[in-house]
Amino acid sequence: MSKFIFITGGVVSSLGKGISGASIGKLLQLYGFKVNMIKFDPYINVDPGTMNPYQHGEVFVTIDGAETDLDLGTYERFLDIYTSKDNTNTAGDIYRTVIDKERRGDYDGQTVQVIPHITDEIKRRFCALKNEYDITIIEIGGTVGDIEGLPFMEAARQFQIENKKEDVFSIHVSYIPYIAAAHELKTKPTQHSVNKLREIGIMPDMIICRSEKGIDEGLKKKISLFCNVKQSNVIEAKDSRSIYYIPEMLKNQNVDKLIMEGLKIKPKHSFDWSWIKEIKKRSESLEKKVSIAVVGKYAGLKDAYKSIHESLQIAATQHKAKIDIDYLGAEDKDLIEKLKNYDGILVPGGFGLRGVEGKIKAITYARENNVAFFGICLGLQCAAIEIARNLAGLKNAHSTEFDPKTKSPVVTILSEQKNVKYRGGTMRLGNYTADIKKGSLAHKLYRKTKAEERHRHRYEINPEFIEALENAGFSVSAYHKGMLPEIMELKNHPFFIGAQFHPEFGSRPMKPHPIFEGFIKAALRNKN
Repeated sequence: MSKFIFITGGVVSSLGKGISGASIGKLLQLYGFKVNMIKFDPYINVDPGTMNPYQHGEVFVTIDGAETDLDLGTYERFLDIYTSKDNTNTAGDIYRTVIDKERRGDYDGQTVQVIPHITDEIKRRFCALKNEYDITIIEIGGTVGDIEGLPFMEAARQFQIENKKEDVFSIHVSYIPYIAAAHELKTKPTQHSVNKLREIGIMPDMIICRSEKGIDEGLKKKISLFCNVKQSNVIEAKDSRSIYYIPEMLKNQNVDKLIMEGLKIKPKHSFDWSWIKEIKKRSESLEKKVSIAVVGKYAGLKDAYKSIHESLQIAATQHKAKIDIDYLGAEDKDLIEKLKNYDGILVPGGFGLRGVEGKIKAITYARENNVAFFGICLGLQCAAIEIARNLAGLKNAHSTEFDPKTKSPVVTILSEQKNVKYRGGTMRLGNYTADIKKGSLAHKLYRKTKAEERHRHRYEINPEFIEALENAGFSVSAYHKGMLPEIMELKNHPFFIGAQFHPEFGSRPMKPHPIFEGFIKAALRNKN
């Protein structure tokens, strides 16, 4: 058995297609089905790795080193799976594949066109993992009507007619705006969106209606009539205080049963309520409060730190704490004064000089005031620079990324990275092993001596300065292959740790990452 669910979106972007798809996937998973999700993005970039976060939010990294859309993080957290390069596709990568085939002569002299060659490549990728899973959920990024998305919609249309009706289920996520002045929800944008989808040749089997307000039966009936979808298949998806409540919201409207009926499949076992019950139990028994400052240069865009946000929330819930997370600009003139209001300080990864000195000042504040500190990737590198300058006596210490002529290159680039021509996909990416020293804080957190973590960086802590840093109290507690520092921690401090990798990619709703869990625990102690 191999079944497919297509998720498209209309009216506006950022409606939550990924969350809707992942929630549906979770429901089907709880019936015993093996579920996978694949993302298709219509932009010409080969991947989002070179995009400014303001353009596309966080770049999520898979264990095999693919730089991907942040929705893959949602897939992993909801379904507790590991995604790979096969779970992410862009127009840029698809066109490049087709052009490479044409250059090799694989098309035997044919005129290479969007139809059938581009659409055939898209359809091939729809099925890339079908033999490994019972159900594949395919999310097509963008909004119906976008010119760049047309080849993907056409491929989905072809795929529907080439397969049995019961093997393909189409879901359209649309927006129902609330007009405050009229005190009224409006269905017209959804009607137009579905009409555009039908013009392409796709008839949705279900419409998920995103809205700030609830959708009554009268509105559902109207949408059903004008969009040619059964009223039972018009689903309300109003704003929720937690994305992990959405699977239950959909189940209460029989979404799981309607999809199984459409795909003509029967549950492998009775529905397992334990995941949903545990999520609610954890979220409703918050007895404490903790406040965390995330100091970065994209403070105005929470999606730039999506996995960090989720990891902090998950770790706080593990400790029965309600968490307040504020994103503070590293260039804020009042940054240090603002930091006095927080129990913990996190400096995330990033690229470029802007905001680096502010991050270093935040780290100095955390170190001198015994505030729980966690540095990720560039956050670790900034910590190494701060300690080199202020404790090791290397006044001009810096990273060669920001000052190529620094006399104390505490952070530098590896020789194999110096001649890299292209920015995309050329960093240390994906899973690498860390050997953790016994007796260290890292060992106490992980409770093991080996870990595999995901990386996304080009610059490293310079091995030539490790002795000076350790003499200043900033010791390496985990190495990769005995040479590259993976984790460093400060002695004689309640909690001061930095990781060269990105632990936020490994958090799950029921399994907080050990460093995040330790960070929140230390922040709660700091509060007391």
